[in-house]
Amino acid sequence: MDVAEKDINFSNHPDLLLVVDTVAREKGIEKEEVFDAMEQAIQKAGRTKYGYEHDIRAEIDRKSGEIKLARYLEVADEIENEVTQVTIDVAKEEKEDAEIGDYLIDPLPPIDFGRIAAQTAKQVIVQKVREAERKRQFAEFKDRVGEVINGVVKRVEFGNVIVDLGGRAEGVIRRDETIPREHFNNGDRVRSYIFDVREDLRGPQIFLSRNHPQFMVCLFTQEVPEIYDSIIEIKSVSRDPGSRAKIAVISKDSSIDPVGACVGMRGSRVQAVVAELQGEKIDIIQWSDEPATFIVNALAPAEVSKVVLDEETRRIEVVVPDDQLSLAIGRRGQNVRLASQLTGWDIDIMTEAEESEKRSEEFRVRSQDFVEKLDVDEVIAQLLVTEGFSTIEEVAFVPVEELSAIEGFDEEVCLELQQRAKQYLEDREISLTEQTKSAGVSEDLSNLEGLTKEMLLVLAENGIKTLDNLADLASDELLEFIPDGELSEESANEIILNARAHWFDDEEMDTEKPEDTEDEMDAEKPEDVEVEVDAEKSEEISKES
Repeated sequence: MDVAEKDINFSNHPDLLLVVDTVAREKGIEKEEVFDAMEQAIQKAGRTKYGYEHDIRAEIDRKSGEIKLARYLEVADEIENEVTQVTIDVAKEEKEDAEIGDYLIDPLPPIDFGRIAAQTAKQVIVQKVREAERKRQFAEFKDRVGEVINGVVKRVEFGNVIVDLGGRAEGVIRRDETIPREHFNNGDRVRSYIFDVREDLRGPQIFLSRNHPQFMVCLFTQEVPEIYDSIIEIKSVSRDPGSRAKIAVISKDSSIDPVGACVGMRGSRVQAVVAELQGEKIDIIQWSDEPATFIVNALAPAEVSKVVLDEETRRIEVVVPDDQLSLAIGRRGQNVRLASQLTGWDIDIMTEAEESEKRSEEFRVRSQDFVEKLDVDEVIAQLLVTEGFSTIEEVAFVPVEELSAIEGFDEEVCLELQQRAKQYLEDREISLTEQTKSAGVSEDLSNLEGLTKEMLLVLAENGIKTLDNLADLASDELLEFIPDGELSEESANEIILNARAHWFDDEEMDTEKPEDTEDEMDAEKPEDVEVEVDAEKSEEISKES
């Protein structure tokens, strides 16, 4: 029964205590909080009758239920509000020992609550009780984030599911947190994951989810004792809710197979999780600290022929047989997307034919690059590429011993190659310097650390020619101008901060200048006065003469 539905007789003391006791029991809050709510309601009614400008307070006796209503007057030295304050002289006429800061209490007769006043009082009580109830609910659930909880569907509003969690608590599963094509009816039991608890005055406080990756982790923890006992650890999870999921596990005990333990006897354990997730297919994968092995496992059930890792950019090229391409990618790219989320690597999938064509093209381009820049024949260029050399810088600064290790290269040939490579780099540096000057790039921008000549030319083409132009950019804007892979986000942030450093130096100088100018003006003022005085004296002397 709601508070608003009760016929509260504020003049009947036993009824008042009965209402307080009933409300506290039903709402699961302390009696004191209900008493405070009623006192505020009576105070509001009193101010409505006697005037809102008065300081009227109500007090309910906790044992008898007797209501005391009084007007409070503050004893003040200086009167700011004549309605709520009195001087010390007036106060001593009523109370001899009155001091500044004390209150004179003027009892008021009990209020005869009319229909409107009683309704207003009930509204205040209901509001205060709800606030106390929400505080209790927040205090109960604030430390339960990350738990799986059972509840009963109370109602469904525009796709959002309101769940009764028991104990006068309610949670909400928003539409985007439900599993696709999942339907709930009133009274259905539902299991969900508590992912957020907020202290708000209005709206839901407990936010539940059924498509959160950690929901599946908690379900496996409940179904697999080895996970609960920390013998098996879940390293990472990726989900496409309602369709497919991948989970990587590792065992701390070499005698226990982590994949087999999660699957269970005849698939009983994993099937229990699948049933809860509305038939979502789950791939259980053996985790490995070797990225290549882990990624190959993550792409299951597809077979992988070869992988090529780039640890700097965390990208990996995966080569699969032609008949395995569609399986590796998955429907709408689902398999490779989930594998990428699971491992944290960007995965590029290609067939053996595509990989062969790509390698041939890279070999041809690099060989041609060496032929043009080092002025060597195609055989030497191909030998360099075959041995793993990809840039002129590598040829110029690699130890001679590495070059001479190439079959057919003697020391003389190696030294000549390095000389040509260094000469090319010097010529290119001179050419790029001239190009940056002709493009109008300022000297302070050219001297900024972190930017190469090629980057400066690209920035100049986009109108960034001074240090101030660069300082006005955000780091993501800078990354848009620079070709992919040449600049990291961390480096971009550092470059922008260095470009803005002179602003702060200028500000410090500006703050110092006024002090200097004031001192100079103070020092100059006496001289100016003297000059004026001398001028006046000279005029007087000339007049007298």
